Amino acid sequence: MGNRVTREDFEWVYTEQPHTQRRKEILAKYPEIKTLMGPDPHLKWIVSGMVILQFLACYLVKDLSLKWIFFWAYAFGGCINHSLTLAIHDISHNVAFGNKQIKWNRWFAVFANLPIGIPYSASFKKYHIDHHRYLGGDNLDVDIPTDFEGWFFCTPLRKLLWLFFQPLFYSLRPLYVNPKAITQMEIFNALAQFSIDLIIYYLWGLKPIIYLIAGSLLCMGLHPISGHFIAEHYMFLKGYETYSYYGPLNWLTFNVGYHMEHHDFPSIPGCRLPMVKKIASEYYDNLPHHQSWVRVLWDFVFDDTIGPYSRIKRQCKLAKES
Repeated sequence: MGNRVTREDFEWVYTEQPHTQRRKEILAKYPEIKTLMGPDPHLKWIVSGMVILQFLACYLVKDLSLKWIFFWAYAFGGCINHSLTLAIHDISHNVAFGNKQIKWNRWFAVFANLPIGIPYSASFKKYHIDHHRYLGGDNLDVDIPTDFEGWFFCTPLRKLLWLFFQPLFYSLRPLYVNPKAITQMEIFNALAQFSIDLIIYYLWGLKPIIYLIAGSLLCMGLHPISGHFIAEHYMFLKGYETYSYYGPLNWLTFNVGYHMEHHDFPSIPGCRLPMVKKIASEYYDNLPHHQSWVRVLWDFVFDDTIGPYSRIKRQCKLAKES
């Protein structure tokens, strides 16, 4: 089905990532942007409401047939769960309680994780630091597909399958590319998650567990919201490795679409990233950006020049740990 993509390797560059220099220039010109840094006072309440809503949904789906459980998992619950993963993304930057309350952020991320059904937040935090510090770094940024993924998933049908199974590649890839020791927080994350799963199973049976986990897997795979995975860093235009999206789905995703702005200022919560673009508009208005995550997915599947190999890679030196 279709031809192989023409790209046969990643785009290797020998320059530093662009976000460091742009951050310096913007802060020098607009020092008031520093006032946007700090915690989002509303995030903890929004996330708590979403978690409670999902637990209510668990009760409501306990007697449904499997076909309706999968329908509501894809159309509703999975959207909330995907949104919660992006809340966890924000929380990993300490924007729920601030940099002075790091433990509170870690624990709250575990709480936000509960409706997802699978322990995720602590491991995400561990690797997401590297994604920012070593963007595109060979064997360091596990957001980049492996050589096998780039080589094999190279036709429309295979790329469609790759998108569908993206949650599995996303979660298993770090274990192969850059394995790290299990942390105490990861153990706590797993114990808390499986305890809640068991309580839900005891109270309402297996169907709510299917609803939660199926929603997470389906909506992080082939789903309009999951277009952000491809939109953020896949090279749709040569030489550009980060792209923003300014469309309406940002309302459901904590403004993760403002991705250039986020990488420039990771300590600014998603709710304030539009203000970064507004203040420093000349730095962003002329950069390529996406208009639609659905269009991103369509182009990724059917454009032979785009595939898992469409990523910028660089060699990075390990930063000294403080």
